[in-house]
Amino acid sequence: MATRSTSRSKSPKRPKARKADGTLEQLCASKEIVVTCGSGGVGKTTTAAALAAMAAAHLGGKVLVLTVDPAKRLATALGLEEFGNVETRVPEELFTAAGVEPQGELWAAMLDTKQSWDELVRTHAPDDGTREAILANPLYQNITGKFVQSHDYIAMERLYEIHASGRYDLIVVDTPPTRNAIDFLEAPERMADFFSSRLLRWLIAPYKSRLYNAASKPFYLIADRILGSQFLADIAEFFILFQTMYAGFVERAEAVKRTLQDPRTTFMVVTTLDAAPAREAEFFIDALESRRLDLGALVLNKVLPEYFINRGATGVARRLASDPAAVAVELPAELGDPALVERVLREVGESFLNYRVVATREAETRAELSRQPEIVASVPFFESDIYDLAGLLRLGEQIWR
Repeated sequence: MATRSTSRSKSPKRPKARKADGTLEQLCASKEIVVTCGSGGVGKTTTAAALAAMAAAHLGGKVLVLTVDPAKRLATALGLEEFGNVETRVPEELFTAAGVEPQGELWAAMLDTKQSWDELVRTHAPDDGTREAILANPLYQNITGKFVQSHDYIAMERLYEIHASGRYDLIVVDTPPTRNAIDFLEAPERMADFFSSRLLRWLIAPYKSRLYNAASKPFYLIADRILGSQFLADIAEFFILFQTMYAGFVERAEAVKRTLQDPRTTFMVVTTLDAAPAREAEFFIDALESRRLDLGALVLNKVLPEYFINRGATGVARRLASDPAAVAVELPAELGDPALVERVLREVGESFLNYRVVATREAETRAELSRQPEIVASVPFFESDIYDLAGLLRLGEQIWR
């Protein structure tokens, strides 16, 4: 992959990009942005961090994991006390402690909505006076973090800004849960539409001109009575000032859209094979296809082992469940009470058969979800939670090659 900024010359050179042909290693080598999506509770944040860690360890260059969903557990797993809007490097010693000599650098950042909005205003305000007026506006100060589409829009701004800077060879983005991630994709266009909407023009009209028609006057009289004239004035000032940046918003929205559609950007859907998350994954896969966005990979988390649907193993389990006595007589007598042994054998067989039902259903769901993605990777159940970089790398090994 060709470097995109002089700052990268200090990092090991990454392998030449190539088209992904079946592994996440090759996918990451050929892309500059990987956007991970999925419903809550499926391990999306952990998978995104694991993928970024593997890329930094094996591909070299500078890799950033950018989380939009404020998950503090990610900081802990990466060995950082905390991190925020400013990218923070994960200490190389943590890789060494995990038995890995990294070829590149791993960095992490978590979206700070308020700070990102302030930076956006400083970038796009037409002059110093407008910039200071927006930053000082009471409404801006109070609702920046709660503004309609604020979080989703600023996330796309932040991703675009970091990518355009050329500071990183690969950016792995951890998005909010699935349906919110659709908002994440559409936020720039919706924000631009909002600033040109009829509702907004009605709201700020009397403050841009003292002349407004009789039809709109009752609306303002009622609104003024309910909300207060000062509140309405703050709203009007806020949006009038923001409209001075409208052209920049539209231009940036188009740039973000082009970035998402760029061949160097891909999406990775993470899910378990439980019914509800799988439906969400299918929804998102269809949404990506309808938007003509590249679906590079599907990661299936917490998948049951394939031996649960093995015919030979199933035959043994059925024998244990139906006739444990026939098996018990073949076992050493020192195992104890024959009746207790038979009970244990029956429960083992029945438990296996119950898991087989779930595993069979998972296999069917996997087949349905695997029709479109270029790459499908599975992660088994782990015996313990992942709480450090070594654990992230262990997970990464399951999906990397």
